[in-house]
Amino acid sequence: MFEIDSYHWFVIAAIAAIAGTFGDLLESKLKRMAGVKDSGQIMPGHGGFMDRFDSLLLATPAVWLYVKLMML
Repeated sequence: MFEIDSYHWFVIAAIAAIAGTFGDLLESKLKRMAGVKDSGQIMPGHGGFMDRFDSLLLATPAVWLYVKLMML
């Protein structure tokens, strides 16, 4: 296992928060453009399945990219 400086944890948290917010906004915009309120029937009343994971669509690759580029 390897040690991670606390500075990197703060940067990763900031990246995840910002990218997650943009992922949520992007998915909402796509649904509005398509004229769809719920993106599925799996979780009715919750906006659909994708609304539970839309922030991960951008946050996961952004954090992964930071880790790969900065922590080698």
